[in-house]
Amino acid sequence: MKRTAVNPWDWSLKLGYNQAEIIEGATRQVVCAGQTAVDDQGHPQHPGDMRAQISLALDNLEAVLEQAGFDLSDVTKLGVYATDVDEALKNFDVMGMRFGPHQVAPPMTLLGVTRLAIPGLLFEIEATAAA
Repeated sequence: MKRTAVNPWDWSLKLGYNQAEIIEGATRQVVCAGQTAVDDQGHPQHPGDMRAQISLALDNLEAVLEQAGFDLSDVTKLGVYATDVDEALKNFDVMGMRFGPHQVAPPMTLLGVTRLAIPGLLFEIEATAAA
């Protein structure tokens, strides 16, 4: 799979994402449901701790991707939902620590929401991946 970044401006690169990517040569795709900070029984973890919730949501995303035969390097689009955008952005370095080693900056949308499906959850991330 070949990825070509499209960035008419470079400001988004400082936040860790491309404005768009041209994907060529992919033969498989997976669309992941939103992943949150829940344990393997679906119980919310880390109440009130945005950083820990981001980290666990990413762990869960990686587990789903792995089960499907993908990893973070294959992610081509992210959707991120947070109950407190400012707090999420303060902790977005966690995203960089996870995606940075894969040298990818998938296009992303970050939305502030009043709540997520399960009370107590602060952060949710969904992904599309291709390989």
